[in-house]
Amino acid sequence: MTDLRLLGVLAMVCGAAYAPASEHLALVHGDLNQPFAIVAAPAGGYWIAEQLGHRVRLLDATLTLVPVVGTGTKGLGTIPGAGTAVALDEPHSLVVAPDGTLLLADTMNSRGLRFDPRLGSVSAFAGTGIGGFAGDGGPAPAARFGNVYGLALGPDGRTVYVADLDNRRVRAIDLAAMTVSTVAGNGQKGVPLDGASATASPLLDPRAVAVDHQGRLYVLERSGHCLRVVEHGIIRTVAGTGKAGSGGDGDALSMALNGPKHLCIDRDDSVIIADTENHRICRYFPGEHRMVTIAGTGTAGAGDPGVPRQTALNRPHGVFVDADGSLFICDSANGRILKLVK
Repeated sequence: MTDLRLLGVLAMVCGAAYAPASEHLALVHGDLNQPFAIVAAPAGGYWIAEQLGHRVRLLDATLTLVPVVGTGTKGLGTIPGAGTAVALDEPHSLVVAPDGTLLLADTMNSRGLRFDPRLGSVSAFAGTGIGGFAGDGGPAPAARFGNVYGLALGPDGRTVYVADLDNRRVRAIDLAAMTVSTVAGNGQKGVPLDGASATASPLLDPRAVAVDHQGRLYVLERSGHCLRVVEHGIIRTVAGTGKAGSGGDGDALSMALNGPKHLCIDRDDSVIIADTENHRICRYFPGEHRMVTIAGTGTAGAGDPGVPRQTALNRPHGVFVDADGSLFICDSANGRILKLVK
């Protein structure tokens, strides 16, 4: 992976997964229009989704932002088509498929798109571009979704999980068979009971999803202010009180979240959560049932990069762990991306 320019100072440890006196937050790039997601591109650099920029750009080895998908103007672009000629509407999430193509959530267009960097072209892997709910058991590109928010790749490399927020479901797409099914949520609005069947349970508004190396599916609920897990078809709440609050460090079910909007899995299967409206990043340790703050002061601001818990963030969204363990944070309202370096 390309070694990007880093600005920052030595920082303190924030959580048991980090060694003391080994971390700092550094600025990777600014001048972005609401960066909501970032992933490493297979050929080097990073793909970045800009929600209000209505595009995906590549941050290359020279720290230049190169347009790859989207016209930069909100719209419903015709597909298939050339990447920079296809209009997007508030892209929220990015996933790299095993074949090196980029899967992106064209959120307000209620579809998932695939960008092939070798051809520079875009096609659909989920949704027709018309909102609604239809198509379970059939081909994913012909199915209907109620806005496509979070995406996550399963450990099998062929299953993509979709946070179908308006339909209050999590759906799974088999990239080999190109079929879609529901794996959590029954379409009704409500709070699921711990220990209940995931597909028979209501959800509030699943905003983001992630799958750990053991196949546990995590579902982040925005207005539910909590993190849930689906394991062996059973759903449980594992972090957050269910009510908006200021958060803290300690027992995960006693620590409040506030409008969380993104998450990812670290190499040790801990879960990193963008606690967006608390302006912080926290980490959930499933084996310890504990949650700690790792970055952000809890108050909106644009602090200079440096000590993670002393650097103010403003509505952070996308979080991504690189192959070397570095954590990237899309500090969205500040229009910048920060890198937490161990």
